[in-house]
Amino acid sequence: MSEITRRDALRRLALALTAAGVVDRVAAQEVHQMAAQTQAASGGAYTPKGLTPQEYRTLERLTDLIIPVENGAPGAVAAGCAAWIDMLVSVNDQLKTTYTTGLAWMDARMKQDGKTDFVSAPEADQTALLDLIAYRRNSTPELEPGILFFSWARRMTVDAFYTSEIGIRDIDYRGNTALVSYPAPTEAIAYALKRSGLG
Repeated sequence: MSEITRRDALRRLALALTAAGVVDRVAAQEVHQMAAQTQAASGGAYTPKGLTPQEYRTLERLTDLIIPVENGAPGAVAAGCAAWIDMLVSVNDQLKTTYTTGLAWMDARMKQDGKTDFVSAPEADQTALLDLIAYRRNSTPELEPGILFFSWARRMTVDAFYTSEIGIRDIDYRGNTALVSYPAPTEAIAYALKRSGLG
């Protein structure tokens, strides 16, 4: 079996989520359009609606680490994932609490290690923290808030990316066009079933 990149794994997850109907793609794309309109109205830079500018910078860096630019393919920053999440945070108190407390936890954790905050920490320290909170098996009372937050952030970043125009191109979605044949994504389905424990 060939080496699977993080982007491939995320792409497969996104295909599984889309196939299962977990993400309302139409609504998600509308959020992308609203974020783009907000960005255009402010002269090209997105102005956060739900988060503070510092929280937004932290979120944008976090999304960049979750889906980075890889092999020349654009990542979460180009897809506007942080703006998409911020738009949702701005209209949902539960999400806002989740993100404000989670982002504050990440900054506090970096301060424990002598850094100013997550955004200004060296990339090695950022990824080391994410390696700790990316897996439930690392759960301790101290890490549990970070693990719960990262679970939300990772899921929503993937949802944002794979419902954006960039993400749709990335998975080579060919919907709403006539095709002579449609090869079943057997590898993606097998991967999703294996990861879900259903296969």
